[in-house]
Amino acid sequence: MKIIFTGTGTSQGVPVIGCECAICLSGDQHDKRLRSGLYLSEGDTHIAIDVGPDFRQQMLSVEARTLDGILLTHEHNDHIAGLDDIRPFNYIQKQPVRVYATERTAADVRHRFSYIFAEQAYPGAPRVELIPVKPYIPFYLGKVEVMPFTVYHGKLSVLGFRFGRFTYITDANDLPPRSVDIVRGSEVLVLNALHHRKHHSHFNLEQAIEWGKRLNAGLVYFTHVSHQMGKHGDIQPTLPDGYSLAYDGLTLNI
Repeated sequence: MKIIFTGTGTSQGVPVIGCECAICLSGDQHDKRLRSGLYLSEGDTHIAIDVGPDFRQQMLSVEARTLDGILLTHEHNDHIAGLDDIRPFNYIQKQPVRVYATERTAADVRHRFSYIFAEQAYPGAPRVELIPVKPYIPFYLGKVEVMPFTVYHGKLSVLGFRFGRFTYITDANDLPPRSVDIVRGSEVLVLNALHHRKHHSHFNLEQAIEWGKRLNAGLVYFTHVSHQMGKHGDIQPTLPDGYSLAYDGLTLNI
């Protein structure tokens, strides 16, 4: 399984428009963060997690030509705003793109992208097949088994995903016991870590490290990183062994 971090930033990305902090002005490419996203491939199966505003740029960066499915964690703008950019996959594959989401997220997608689902289809509109997903009920995309599970993003329940030895969680500040049991022992775990201060709907760095230990993960990578975290080159040496700040373009083979 090949994993590519296509985006590791927050809803504003890094650099933030108009910001003149040291991180936003950094020349280190590790400090350039698109909105959070992931691209996963195994054999001839290719999967994207979330379709944020930078989706087009992200798919170009991984040279994607086909997409077997998109997994949506939840309906916030930085995770679905790029849905229209799936159109090239429609043209190449000559079929709708399968988008997997909870009923709540799917309803929001239908509302916000109503022209996609109109009875009188707009010429050239994306073609999407929305497929309902329920937490704790696994399914297959090609030969890849996907286990969706609940995490809490403030008061909102959103999805995390486990793929065999690899688990991906973004936009979370708590896990219910059933999800803890599913995630525990992941060989590679991705967790969100916003910055150093406590936040109402995201793990901060200290909490993310604590959860990585609690979940008995092998390697832990942090995503959804704010410019307030600090420079990658300054933060990485302070992390425990086996813990890393992810960065755009980071590629793992599991």
